[in-house]
Amino acid sequence: MEYAVGRTGRIIAARLFEGEQLYDSIESIAEKEDIKAAAVLITGGIRKADVVVGPKTEKPKIEANFKKFEGPGEVLGVGTIYCDDEDKPKLHLHAGIGRGDNHIVGCPRGGASIFLILEVTIIEIAGIDAKRETDPASGFKLLRIKK
Repeated sequence: MEYAVGRTGRIIAARLFEGEQLYDSIESIAEKEDIKAAAVLITGGIRKADVVVGPKTEKPKIEANFKKFEGPGEVLGVGTIYCDDEDKPKLHLHAGIGRGDNHIVGCPRGGASIFLILEVTIIEIAGIDAKRETDPASGFKLLRIKK
């Protein structure tokens, strides 16, 4: 286990609009505001997304299992922002997404676009040194917390 203790920094409230891209929008706020670490909350509408719903395979290599969500529908999610190897803020978010009887819980990725409105709260974490670094075993960019 790795962990560090930080403190609350700035809190940013944002509203995303119809058609805006979930990841691009949140990461651009983080970059503009020079946020290196944060907790993220989202609530509102989502038009569509390719959602990772677990691994399709684990061996010889982990392969993501994607499920397509075609909305519009509702979304509620939590995530984090940490910078990658190139010092760019990267969002990692998991969400519950649904419309009618179609419900998905997972990590919305490819083409995740907003329906009507999405409210975003970014809670900056100050005083810790953490980054997403490429893990040689999995090839994924995983969180590493420095002491």
